[in-house]
Amino acid sequence: MASTDDPRLRELRLLRQVRDRIDRDYREPLDVPALAAGVHLSAGHLSRRFKEEFGESPYSYLMTRRIERAMTLLRRGDLSVTEVCFAVGGSSLGTFSTRFSELVGMPPSEYRERAREDLRGLPTMIVKKVARPIRNREARPPGPGIA
Repeated sequence: MASTDDPRLRELRLLRQVRDRIDRDYREPLDVPALAAGVHLSAGHLSRRFKEEFGESPYSYLMTRRIERAMTLLRRGDLSVTEVCFAVGGSSLGTFSTRFSELVGMPPSEYRERAREDLRGLPTMIVKKVARPIRNREARPPGPGIA
């Protein structure tokens, strides 16, 4: 059994703190050096270890969270794409739209229209499951028995 002074466990706690901060403060302007400074690690070390533990870099994780929140707001339908961009912490509509298209496979305006039609009437828990962003280039192929 590992002791509470185990350096690996201490570092894992720090990485979880960074992940929790991203989840909580995704609307804020966050960058890897600031996240690293918050837990007293170098930016390079944080990036490497975060990717090892969570499967993506802190920046990619942040962008995935932002796009996930944007998808929810776009499905709601009461905000423009520009309003959604700024609501989730984006600073440039062009960058937001490009990143959204990379992660979701279509521009945010198209997603908004399709979501209205395709997801109408489904329970919220199902919508959250089927509408979650998947990294197009990094997605693993489904394993056996997974539809």
